[in-house]
Amino acid sequence: MINVSNLSKSFSLTRQQKKELGTTENTVLAVDDISFSCAPGRVHALLGPNGAGKTTTLRMLSTIFKPTKGSIIIDGIDAVANAQEARKHMGFLTGSAGLYARLTPNELVDYFAKLYGVSNEDRDKRKQRLFDLLDMHDFKNKRIGKLSTGMKQKVSICRTMIHDPQVVIFDEPTSGLDVITAENIIQLIRDCKNEGKTVIFSSHIMGEVDLLCDDITIIHKGKVLFNDTMEAFRSQMEAPNLTAEFIRIVNQQKAVV
Repeated sequence: MINVSNLSKSFSLTRQQKKELGTTENTVLAVDDISFSCAPGRVHALLGPNGAGKTTTLRMLSTIFKPTKGSIIIDGIDAVANAQEARKHMGFLTGSAGLYARLTPNELVDYFAKLYGVSNEDRDKRKQRLFDLLDMHDFKNKRIGKLSTGMKQKVSICRTMIHDPQVVIFDEPTSGLDVITAENIIQLIRDCKNEGKTVIFSSHIMGEVDLLCDDITIIHKGKVLFNDTMEAFRSQMEAPNLTAEFIRIVNQQKAVV
């Protein structure tokens, strides 16, 4: 379970950043008082155009960033007050997280399993399952620095899932990947849902959102524009498809502003 209440995040601006943004303000508000909940056994989409505050929100959920204001409860744990404990219950997949280039996938996954205190028996069972699902056996002993983008993404997934987290955050997990690798990740997300995990999913690909998600939150300029089930989203649509409806909601907010 994820519960987000009145969450805000502001950043201090350098002189150069103020010049680039055309502002005299000393801070910028990236996330502005947002609230939503993600339930176990459901996939929750967090959507928004570039610069909406999605990644900042996900990084606060993962405890990389500390909120300026508000609360985050991860699997019953206060993630702001007890970030280290909350991390034990979650996996965070993002394309911006680096990998150790000199290690092999086998070595890297074993290293993270040890960090999380996973027993060797559980590690080997989970690693076998993940390597089978993601078709990783052919490159599991190659140096990560020599792997393709898709292969590295598969390694990141294994690192994210090796401790069997109850809460999983996927930040654009299929971005830039080939169709087969993307489908493997889609299947993994389905498996997480079927196992009763709480899944939050961010993507620019509305077909994936339509395929996977039970609930949806749309944010723009740090504010929530829509927060409800996918069923409710479809029932109130004024545009002919999900992509067009998403654009309509965002543009409607731009018109108000």
